[in-house]
Amino acid sequence: MTEFQYARTELLDIAYFDRGNRDGFPLVLLHGWPDDALTWGRVSPGLIDAGFRVIVPYLRGFGPTRFISAETPRSGQLAALGRDVVELADALRLERFALVGHDWGARAAAIATTELQATGRVSHLAMLSVGYGTNDPNQKLPLQQIQNYWYHWYMSLPRGLELVRDDRKTFTRYIWNVWAPNWKLVSEEFDATAASFENPDWFEIVIHSYRHRWGYAVGDPRYADLEKRLNPPPTVQVPTLVLHGADDPCNHPFTSECKERFFTGRYARKLLPGIGHFPQREAAGEVANELVVFLQS
Repeated sequence: MTEFQYARTELLDIAYFDRGNRDGFPLVLLHGWPDDALTWGRVSPGLIDAGFRVIVPYLRGFGPTRFISAETPRSGQLAALGRDVVELADALRLERFALVGHDWGARAAAIATTELQATGRVSHLAMLSVGYGTNDPNQKLPLQQIQNYWYHWYMSLPRGLELVRDDRKTFTRYIWNVWAPNWKLVSEEFDATAASFENPDWFEIVIHSYRHRWGYAVGDPRYADLEKRLNPPPTVQVPTLVLHGADDPCNHPFTSECKERFFTGRYARKLLPGIGHFPQREAAGEVANELVVFLQS
């Protein structure tokens, strides 16, 4: 990717890549955890070739993105991530755009979409590797998914905190290996992304995100009203595509099944055979093609 730029919001200096036709329709691609903006490196060329402007930010706590004030709570709650997307779109003066997200980024994209859909600014929503409406800490989980979420709760233990803080590269490399069982991981690719985990806020953001998700950490009060609007999950009115790896060992494919009731606009879900948790890395060409067809329809 080309050199990143910065957009200033109320709380953040958000680093982002801006590629493709500046007059093309804007797509905002949002990464997940443990990942960074480089995750879209092999998908972006296909989108650019189709004429889109491709904007790829680093989420709060990742890579070169920084908080403006040391006093701002380092919240990783999903509402904060979603609000960041809205404020980035405002800072870049995007009047109308599409959102594509993976993992954390998919949840942030969905939140931003529901916040903005009354304005008509978001044209399409694409979510990779997650199911909509799965953020409730009181949700009932099948035993398989409880097993898959082991890392959520391990981070709440003292030894889990120490691992994330002191040996984050070993931990996240293990996660990558487990979550993409059919993909040969190239060390250089992981190392390039793992550099983003040295962000001074990464540890706090990660720990808070998972603890808040299960009700074990309080949220930043500035997002209290938004949190209320997200429970129960609001209906999504824009055209939506879900791409989910059929072999995803993090979010089992059944987590994205039977979600049609949440969508009043056009909705489609597609399983990708043999693909784990990182479709944009494992099957970049297929993902790019699916996105182009979806976005142009």
